[in-house]
Amino acid sequence: MPDTFKPQDNAAAQFGAVGKVDLIVNGKRVSREVAPHISLLDFLRDTLGLKGAKECCAVGECGACTVIVDGQPVNSCLMLAVESEGTTVETVESLSAGGQPSTVQHSFLKCGGVQCGFCIPGMVMSAEALHRARPEACEAEVREALSGNLCRCGGYNRMFAAMRDAAGESVHEITTDPVTGSTVGADIRRAGGLERVTGSQLFLADIDITGMAHLKLVTLNVGRASIKGVDTRRALAVPGVLDVITAAELPQPVPRFGPAYQDRPVIAVDETRYHGEPVAAVIAETKDIAAYAATLVDVDYDPLPAVTSIDAAVASDAPLVQPPDLRPDDPLAHSNVLKDMHFGWGDVDAAGAGADLVVENVYTFPMVTHFAIEPHGFIVDAQQDRLKIWSPVQHPFLLQKVMAQLFDLPLSAVQVIAPDPGGGFGGKQMPKFEPLVAYASQRIGRPVRLVLTLEETFQAVRRAGAKIHVRSGFSKEGALLFHDIQSDYLIGAYVDIAERVTTKGNYLACGPYRVPNARIHARPILSHTTPSCAYRGFGTPQVNWAVESQINEAARRLGMDGLAIRLRNVADKGDEVVPGDQPADGHWLQSLRKAADMLGWDTPKPSGRGRGIAVGIKAGATTGLSNSTVRLLADGSILVFAGTSDMGQGARTIFAQLAADALGAPYDRVELIMGDTSVVPFDLQTSASRSTVFMGTAITRACEDIYAQVIELASDTLGIPEEDIAIADGRIILPGGSETIFEFVQKNLGKWNGELIGNGRMRKPTVAEHPLGGTPAFFEFNCTAFEVEVDRKTGEVVIHKHVTVGDVGKALNPLHVEMQDEGAAIMGLGHSLYEQILMDESGQIKNLGAIDYRIVTTKDMPISLKTGMIENADGPGPKGSKGVSEGAILCTAPALGAAVADATGVAIKDLPLTPERVWRALRRDPADSSGGPNA
Repeated sequence: MPDTFKPQDNAAAQFGAVGKVDLIVNGKRVSREVAPHISLLDFLRDTLGLKGAKECCAVGECGACTVIVDGQPVNSCLMLAVESEGTTVETVESLSAGGQPSTVQHSFLKCGGVQCGFCIPGMVMSAEALHRARPEACEAEVREALSGNLCRCGGYNRMFAAMRDAAGESVHEITTDPVTGSTVGADIRRAGGLERVTGSQLFLADIDITGMAHLKLVTLNVGRASIKGVDTRRALAVPGVLDVITAAELPQPVPRFGPAYQDRPVIAVDETRYHGEPVAAVIAETKDIAAYAATLVDVDYDPLPAVTSIDAAVASDAPLVQPPDLRPDDPLAHSNVLKDMHFGWGDVDAAGAGADLVVENVYTFPMVTHFAIEPHGFIVDAQQDRLKIWSPVQHPFLLQKVMAQLFDLPLSAVQVIAPDPGGGFGGKQMPKFEPLVAYASQRIGRPVRLVLTLEETFQAVRRAGAKIHVRSGFSKEGALLFHDIQSDYLIGAYVDIAERVTTKGNYLACGPYRVPNARIHARPILSHTTPSCAYRGFGTPQVNWAVESQINEAARRLGMDGLAIRLRNVADKGDEVVPGDQPADGHWLQSLRKAADMLGWDTPKPSGRGRGIAVGIKAGATTGLSNSTVRLLADGSILVFAGTSDMGQGARTIFAQLAADALGAPYDRVELIMGDTSVVPFDLQTSASRSTVFMGTAITRACEDIYAQVIELASDTLGIPEEDIAIADGRIILPGGSETIFEFVQKNLGKWNGELIGNGRMRKPTVAEHPLGGTPAFFEFNCTAFEVEVDRKTGEVVIHKHVTVGDVGKALNPLHVEMQDEGAAIMGLGHSLYEQILMDESGQIKNLGAIDYRIVTTKDMPISLKTGMIENADGPGPKGSKGVSEGAILCTAPALGAAVADATGVAIKDLPLTPERVWRALRRDPADSSGGPNA
């Protein structure tokens, strides 16, 4: 590259002459040169440095990029910068330019309308436009106005409340003022919420590193292909291109990586195994140059037969997805079956012979994608003997370990900085393209960034689809006698964490019931599809769809209702769900009864409506280690160091509450330090709803470690024997009275100088012989119920009532628990009603991106969505808490399916329950409760 080259020169050469635009942006006149292809979004972000508007879909469907142009909300990704000539543009930064958030921003904060926060700037701008035009807008108008803004965290209810609040209506709100006294159990404002509503929160794509280059993937529009050659000459000739990487440019053999199996190559070698697997990567000065040059890489390839379904993958003549030498000494290596898993107890065959009713069916669960509104992104600065990685990964320390092994470096030479993810849901747990970006950075000697498009993100992560065959036996009184389950999960081309997903989902396949006899055979099956990974619910929603649907069919055939049969069989506290393992840790029948009461189960049903109910459990974390360090400074302020990722679940908020209460400090005097492996102590991972229980306990113990130091300080400075001093409820108790630790330290720590430092940890060791590595630290139990109406002419399902109740132990922040339950419930509606990845025979995904793949919008929300919780303080976490955030997704589909069957007389066994699928089922004999073959 010539020393005189400037990226904008190439933009002019490749895309046309540079023009000039004059406009008003946030009250200031702006005049800049701009290439004709540059979008208003890129102009705002890259030229003006206004990062509040976010890029997700780039096709005007998600609303993350919304700004106000001449008074109207506009998707800035669809508007060219040159079209903004003479306009007045407002971005989210303008709303708080005076130092205070606007009315709408303040209401979003007050009402909990902020979770991960990536969608929030765009959502706020759409809400702001509506508030200016019609501050008194009714909820129907709000739903309509915000329908172009997607929130995958599922916070729509909170946003509706925020608009009511902005209009002056009194609503349930989060505490926003500094809090003293006990905060646990209160609805304390989200830590970091202000940054999210103002657009100042930096996500991965907002981070600029000096000298950073940009990377673009080269992929094929086919699932499986033989790579005959890659010609990079035309791409390398483009001014501004720094390098093009293929398998030939990497160490040989090309390194492979993975959290459990080292089976995934850094870049495709000889053959692609799924649609979107990269065959080359272009590194350039700008993202536009990289994208253009990627189109010039010529790949000579031959399409190969692909297996994209369970039946095709296990056929006797199926092509192998992985070469057998990747699985040495594995008897299944010459098949596409990764593992044969067997769990069970009792005598299923004998129980079957004595059953009064045997129900047998096959159910399918679709492949779906996470659709985090923040597409995946990565930055690596690779030096000769050190890696510095920026990634919104949920498991920073696991990424550190994988990268250290891959590059033969000590852990101390690999630093992972993990900005808060803009939604994760399991898709950002494990390494994906960090190794490729690291090699790119090594080759050019500069930092390199890769930000995937939403379509590329679809090709990178998904949930495993499943086919479940179940035989279930019952007595005539409705007692559950046995389950016989054959469970196949379509896991994709590489294993990632899918073996663990299959194991964990199926170990508890029988659900939260007393089941005297069980036989479970589960198989993770390789295929030429996007590698599946962790997804909210971690394998449980798939098998629970089948097993709970069995319970519902049995109830219908026995003349019982769905509530009665569950009240008869659901385990209550102390009952075993898997013999010899952790018993039920909650009064689960209370959740059943509460959900039924909230729905009005025993009240007369309006004409044409149906009701359904279902339950589910998921094992919480079974092993792990979480460490925390807490520093109590001389002015009483507190620094908490934690390795947890806050991806919208509110971990910072809960941790600050725990530390504030433990040390008697105001909530606003606690700061959380997270997301940097060189600074925070080790935490195994952020998954399995573990953070409150594991890291929360570690923080509590770190604060307790400070207690002895406070007592020593008091004894030394006041001359009081240590045995006459005590600590309780964040207060130091002295012979003459008591005061908060916060107040005491402010007055006395200065005499010592320095600070007080506490360390705490929670560890659950591995149990080698246990299928899950150990017993669950807790169960997430949920009961979900619906009241629906089905339009028989169109098959459309209208949800009048959606109720979800979780057994939470203790809600440390009740509104946060509600927000998480609402989010899980709405995500569950997605795979129940709309979502599915569609493929052609070659393995090419047909519905990539936001236009063709549908998730729940504000207009799809139930007419009424209510959450409830059972609190008995019987969990292992601080104050008796348990993990939450996954429970409400576990049984959404079977509860909804039961309600549809109750309304129509047709039970459908394949998800999602799209209008077409429901309409077709209704065209069969509605008296046939099976709805026909797999209706």
